[in-house]
Amino acid sequence: MITPAPAQQTGYERLYLVLSQAYDQAANGKGKERHANGLPFEQQPMQVIARSHGIGFITGQAAKKLEEAVGMLGRGQTDAAMKEMLGAIVYTAGAVIFVQDQPRSE
Repeated sequence: MITPAPAQQTGYERLYLVLSQAYDQAANGKGKERHANGLPFEQQPMQVIARSHGIGFITGQAAKKLEEAVGMLGRGQTDAAMKEMLGAIVYTAGAVIFVQDQPRSE
C-alpha cells in the first residue's frame, strides 16, 4: 500500500510517492516474495552477500536493474521498466544501509 504524501506541501511529493512505491515493492511485493525469507531487510541475502563480496555486489545489482529497465523501455514495456527502476532504488537503499553498518575510521 502506498502511503499518502505528507500533508505539508514541500514540492517533493512526487519523490515521496516514488520512494513509497520502492518501499512497497520491497516490503510487500516481489522483494518480500523472492528474497525476504521472513528476515528483516538488513539480514536478507543482499546484505549477507555484500558482507562477503563488498558493496560492488549491491551497486552492480542496481546498475543491472537500470540497464534492464532501459531495454524494457525500448521495447515499450513501460510498467515492467518502472518496476525494475524501483528495484534499483531498493538496491541503492541497501547500499546506503551497508555503508551505514561499516565501522568508521574518522
